[in-house]
Parts: sequence; C-alpha cells; structure tokens
Amino acid sequence: MNLFLKSQKPKPSPSPSSSPHSPLHLASLLQGPLSTSHLLQIHAQIFLLGAHHNNLIATRLINHYPSPHISLRILRSLPKPNLFPFNSLLSLFAQQGLFSNALSLFKSLKQIPLSPNGFTFSFLVKSCGDSVHANQIHTHVVKTGFLSDPFVGNGLVAVYAKGVKDLGSARKVFDEMPDKGVVCCWTSLVAGYAQSGYAEEALQVFVMMVKGNLRPEDATLVSVLSACSSLDMSEIGKWVLILSRVDDNVVGLDSAKTVLVYLYGKWGKVEKSREMFDGVSESGKRSVLPWNAVIGAYVQNGCPLDCLSVFRLMVGDPTRKPNHVTMVSVLSACAQVGDLELGRWVHEYLKSKGSRCVIKSNRILATALIDMYSKCGSLVNAKEVFDQMVSKDIVSFNAMIMSLAVNSEGEEALTLFSKVQDFGLQPNAGTFLGALCACSHSGFSKKGRQIFKDMTSVFSISPKLEHYACYIDLLARAGLVEEALEVVISMPFEPNSIVWGALLGGCLLHSRLDLAEYVSDKLVQSDPDNTGGYVMLANAFASDHRWGDVSSLRRFMREKGVTKKPGCSWISINGVVHEFLQLTYYDTFLLKVCTKEC
Repeated sequence: MNLFLKSQKPKPSPSPSSSPHSPLHLASLLQGPLSTSHLLQIHAQIFLLGAHHNNLIATRLINHYPSPHISLRILRSLPKPNLFPFNSLLSLFAQQGLFSNALSLFKSLKQIPLSPNGFTFSFLVKSCGDSVHANQIHTHVVKTGFLSDPFVGNGLVAVYAKGVKDLGSARKVFDEMPDKGVVCCWTSLVAGYAQSGYAEEALQVFVMMVKGNLRPEDATLVSVLSACSSLDMSEIGKWVLILSRVDDNVVGLDSAKTVLVYLYGKWGKVEKSREMFDGVSESGKRSVLPWNAVIGAYVQNGCPLDCLSVFRLMVGDPTRKPNHVTMVSVLSACAQVGDLELGRWVHEYLKSKGSRCVIKSNRILATALIDMYSKCGSLVNAKEVFDQMVSKDIVSFNAMIMSLAVNSEGEEALTLFSKVQDFGLQPNAGTFLGALCACSHSGFSKKGRQIFKDMTSVFSISPKLEHYACYIDLLARAGLVEEALEVVISMPFEPNSIVWGALLGGCLLHSRLDLAEYVSDKLVQSDPDNTGGYVMLANAFASDHRWGDVSSLRRFMREKGVTKKPGCSWISINGVVHEFLQLTYYDTFLLKVCTKEC
C-alpha cells in the first residue's frame, strides 16, 4: 500500500523561472553574442508572449540593438521603466556621439521621476561633443551631488582634458574631487596635458601622483613618456633631478625609474639609463615599458649591439611580451648592424605571435621592416612587405623609394615616385629626397635636375639642406663639378661637411685635383675633426704620385692631432652579432706580443 501511495505522489510543478515562457528564461536567451537573425526570432517570441514590458528583457534587447531608433521604441514600450534600460540606451547614445538624444533622454528620466546614478552620468559625460555640452552635464553632476563619485569625476576630467581640450576646467574638477584615489583620474589629466603639448604640467601631475603613493597604470606612463619626448634638452636635467628625489618606499618607484630611463636616454647618457633600468624591480619589469625605454635609448644613441643584447634578455623570459614599439627599435638596431637573421626572426615573431594581419595594417611596423630589409640588402623582402600593406601612407612610400634608391634600382624608384599621387597622396620633402637619391645613385642627372626644379615650382616644397646635398652629390657624380660648386655657393644654407664631402667625392672621381684641394680645405674648415676629407685627398695625391703632398698632408694631420677613426664591421655568428675594429700596425704588434706571452 505504501509503495502504491509513493507511486501516486504528484510530480513537482516546474518553477516559474524554468518555464520557456517565463521572463527569466526569455532574458537568459539574450545573454552572450547573437546573430541578427537569431535576435529577431527571440524578439518576435518575446513580443508574442507580451514579455517586452519586462525591464530586464528590455534592457538586454537594447544592449543587442545598434540602432538608437529601435532601442528607443523598446524603452517607450515599457509601462513602468526602471533605471537599467535608461542607462543602456544612454550608453548606446554615448557610443554613437548622440549628445542631444542623450540629454533629451536624461531630462525624460527626471520627469518620470527616476533618480540617476553614477552610471547614468558616466554614460552622459561620454556623449559630450563640445565644451558647451560638457558644462551642461557638469552643472547636473554638481546639482545632484555626484561629483564625489570618483568615476563620474574621472569622466568629467577625461572629457574636459582629452575630449574638448579645456584643461582649466579639467584641473578644476580634479582639484575639487574629494576622492583622488582612483588612478584613472590622474591618467586622464596627465594624458590631457600631454596631448595638448603641456609636458611640464603632465610631469608635475605624475610626480604628485607618485609622491601620493599611487601606482601609475601603463596608460599613465605612456602619456608621461609622450610628454617627455617633447621636452627641450635644457629641461631634462631639472626633471631628472626631481624624479631622482622620489622616496624609495613609494609604490610608484618603478614608474619613476622608467621615466628616468627614458630621460637619460634622450639626454645621451646611456650608462645612467641602463643603471636606472637595472634598478627597476622584477615586478616592474613585467611591464613592457621599461624595456622599451632602455632599448630605445640604446638605438637613439648609436648602441645597436647593446639594444640587441637587452632584447635577447627580454625574450629569454616567456612572460615578457615585446610589443610593436619594442620591435620598431629592434628592427632599427638590426638595420644599423646589418643583422638580417635577427630581422627575419622579428618578422616571423610578429606574424606568429602578433595579432592577425598586424604587419599589413600597422604602417609603422611595416615601414620599419622595409627599412631593415633594405639596409640589410634584402630588397626582395622589402618589396614583399610594401606590396602586402593594406593601407600605404606617404611615409611607407618614402621608405620604399629610398630602399630602391640606395640599392641602385633608380628606374623602379622613380616609377614608384610617379605613382604616389595615384594613391591620393601628396609627395613631401622625404619623397623628393628619395627621388633625388635614386637619380644620384643611378646617374640620372637630367631627371634629377627636373625633379629638383619641380619640387619648388610644381609642389611648392622648399628644399632643405639635405636636398641640396643630394642634388650636389648627383651633379658631382655626373662630372658636373662646376655646376655643383655654383649650387653650393648660391644655396640659402651654410654648406656642411656632407655637402663639401659630396663635392669632394665628385672631384676625386673625375680627377679634378685642381678643385679637390679647394673643396678639401672647405671640408676641413666645416668639420676639423672629420678625417674623411684628409683621407680622400691623400688617396687622390697618391694616385697622382704626388708623394710629397701626401707626406705634407699627414704631417699636418699629426700636428693638428687628427687621427683616423678605425673601421668597424659586424658579423652574426650563431645569432650573436660581433663587432670588429680595424687594428693599426701598433695594435697588431701588441696583439702578437700578448698572444706569445699568454
């Protein structure tokens, strides 16, 4: 009997939430990404069941629809809307920059009445398009007492500082905020100052932040380093001194040291830059920024081997991930020493570890690769990178034209030069420099003369000293040394050692020793420590069997204390680049003695 009764027990009824028609079940269908067709099917089912009056369902529908008109109709269908669908629609308006719609919605919110919260104002602030809009929202924030909300305050600081560039109002809001413990508020103000060119103000805020024992984010440091890049050399010493006095016990010490790494590098003091980098803690080195700062310092100061050494140290730890900034510096170092093997490794790393199509879409990276392959002698690879770029700018064109030029592919370089405007781009000073270089290296004197003329008459680009130097080199190589000398005398710049060196090279190439002595004197006057002019002239005297002049010139060099700098070359063995210097006879003698004694 008991068994019979147990078997006759009624089955438990399904809970309302598990019913396929329940609001919670329908709302759960709207979680996660949905295709448009699937979203429309669910929406139709919701409408047929009359569940579109539910606030949770309406909120999730609004979050899925990119159309403000559809989302607004969903909100208006609610008989008693709460704050959530309003905030969702405000977020949509903010994403699409529809400030007037956002403000109108905010006013209707107050008429219901519903009380806004911090999210309401955060979304409203993001929709601001100008200072008038920002001031309107600022007034509402103050009236409702939400300025004490750090996220609302940060939104106002961000829109004033980065959006409408009203740094005075941004600083006023920041100073009035009672809670400054949220790092993003500091980041917004620093970024605003940096983007508007107020480097010292950005650094002042950063120092206040660090001394206040707050840990800057990577985003903060990026803006600080950007500000440092615009500092004059005369200002660097002051900020090095200020940052060096930061207390060792603050949590932002690593950030201060990272900025010092960058500043010392910009100042040309690479040893101090490396010292600061070595002082960054292991946890601080989990960020890519100190690595980028020291790698960049080495490259900027002509220390490519040190740069590559630090890079190998970095990638030796799998937890450290170089980014595109790291790779641009490393590719520059590879180009300086001709390390094609490492350059190709970087290229493969970017293709395998980077985001999809990163090289094709990142023009800075692609241009760095073109430059590296060109200087390492692999023009085929340089062309491949250029051809695969999705969007080419004038900088990438300039890099490719120069690559072809220095590799004696003058005809192809000029063909590419002629296509620049077909891509909707205007040639700039760099484009003309590449074209003139192509003419110089390939002996196209007539084309070069026309390009130099068109630069001013057609494109209204005033030639700089480097353009004159390239044009003079072109004329001198073609044997037109008198014309080249006339250009030197008539140009609106003081000739430097590069100009005189180009002219001297042409004189010697075409055995014009009568002019070579005059040009050599000018070269020495412009750069007394440059041994190139002496050596070139001595070689010319020797080829003409003027041994007395050779002896006189070398005696003069000894009297002036001018010594020839040793030649330098690099070779890559098992992935490591080795540097070799040319030895004098005396150095070779010492080396033999040391070898015997050891």
